[in-house]
Amino acid sequence: MRALKATFNTKAFIGNFNRVRSIAPNSKIMAVLKANAYGHGLIEAARALSSADGFAVLSVSEAIELREYGFDQYLLLLEGFFSAYEVKVCSQMNISAVIHNTQQIDFINQVKPKNPINIHLKINTGMNRLGFPPSKVKSLIQSLETSPYIGNIILMTHFANADEAIGVRDQLALFNKVVDDSFDRSVANSAAIIRYPETHMEWVRPGIMLYGASPFEDQSSKDIGLQPVMSLHSNIIAVQNLDKGQSVGYGSTFVATNKTRVGIVACGYADGYPRHAPSGTPIMVAGKISRTLGRVSMDMLYVDLTDIPSADIHSEVELWGENISVDEVAKEAKTVGYELLCAISSSIRVPMEYA
Repeated sequence: MRALKATFNTKAFIGNFNRVRSIAPNSKIMAVLKANAYGHGLIEAARALSSADGFAVLSVSEAIELREYGFDQYLLLLEGFFSAYEVKVCSQMNISAVIHNTQQIDFINQVKPKNPINIHLKINTGMNRLGFPPSKVKSLIQSLETSPYIGNIILMTHFANADEAIGVRDQLALFNKVVDDSFDRSVANSAAIIRYPETHMEWVRPGIMLYGASPFEDQSSKDIGLQPVMSLHSNIIAVQNLDKGQSVGYGSTFVATNKTRVGIVACGYADGYPRHAPSGTPIMVAGKISRTLGRVSMDMLYVDLTDIPSADIHSEVELWGENISVDEVAKEAKTVGYELLCAISSSIRVPMEYA
């Protein structure tokens, strides 16, 4: 049986949640569990964060699953609903929704739900992705407040550059210009939670930081007091000895400049490891840091064992986790930790163990 597996560290996950609580002690926490909890498992993640004030997901099916498992937290659909049918479900199961366009309001008025729906009214302050223009916010609020089909209203926006040097100043100023504290507000993602305490307000929405990855390129997860939650492990299934001038893998992208001992690892891009991770990406074998070699293939990748003579067939490999940060792998692959973690969710080949 293939030894590849992912491990979910429940203690680390709860520790990261508590880190959010310590940074924003006066805010309610809406834990973002979309994309199958960033590849970690929706229900298991929700169980671990039972003390969260709310959960944010993408789809109605995710919200229904949480309700059917007995979770009574505030549930939020981050893109709102896409049909009148979903309005009915939200009303019946006490699921809240982001409202970011007039069609969604039309769906509500069409259904006339018996149980009013709580909404997060999304304001576009510069992300230019979803949301109403600031000029329409005042009249929208007045209309929604008088609707018998709308329950509690929370005002929200999303920052485009909280993780960049440009920061949140302009977007936050625009948001504050068009809203006031008579409504609960929700604006802070992981990066804003960490760097901009003025954004904490009544609700915060941590995502990637809960899973122990950093939202910043210039700070590691360890730098900001986070613990890795997912570890991806496999083992060596074969060993090859290359002479100078010989290569390994498709495209012969790695050519040995000296005698090189190569381990073949049972993990590839079909398992969620990035195909575009180049030679030199950090990897741990038998407790020692090494580097990948050559091009990642569908089921296998290659590691330099030249300086690890104790490593052989069956030796354990950590692709990312407690010793190799997922952010390190992502940086080498010119992507972000989010993508790598979520890729595990899309693979049916990687069993997740919960500890």
